[in-house]
Amino acid sequence: MTVQDAPAPADLAATDDIGWAVRLLAATPTHEHRDPELLRRWARAADAYGAALAPVECTARIVESDGGLALGLLARYTSRPPTVELFTDTIGLAERVVDARGWRAWYPPGSIRAAALAHEAVHVHLHHGPGRTALKRALGHSALRLGRLRVPGHVAGAEEVAAHAHARTVCGLGRSPLLLTAALAAETETAPPPAPDARREN
Repeated sequence: MTVQDAPAPADLAATDDIGWAVRLLAATPTHEHRDPELLRRWARAADAYGAALAPVECTARIVESDGGLALGLLARYTSRPPTVELFTDTIGLAERVVDARGWRAWYPPGSIRAAALAHEAVHVHLHHGPGRTALKRALGHSALRLGRLRVPGHVAGAEEVAAHAHARTVCGLGRSPLLLTAALAAETETAPPPAPDARREN
């Protein structure tokens, strides 16, 4: 789960979940010159797909570590071996941001870690099963058409949107984790640099 780039406005919550999904797609390489309405259609389709997924069990090994703030990540999935890494420093900052912005009703205590895990479980699911093809079909994007034959195309960023929508749904969040990642990006952009003598034990 990436901490995405965020705009300057303080009232990030004024943009709805689909709006944040559109921004994620627009910021993804290959979509720079796409029609905004096409991006919105893909965002809605990916969001609906993720929200409709049954709860996905995470079959990967789960590890916790710090260092997520430096990487701009809440969590990440790596396939060899299948591992979900949860970054405790970013999750801790996210909890503080939720309290500071008055968003606790949307993100109850403990839900940020649960949402990060649910998000990455979708990546595991899409990586190892038929779900990726189903998502492509749901998006309706064609990579190739020959008469009646249509080959579903990949939409960069759509898997992220689906994973966020799934996490929002299965964790009962009031808003998508996309809003929270935008707030984290805004927070880390304005955070003062560490003191020169700061040290971290690994």
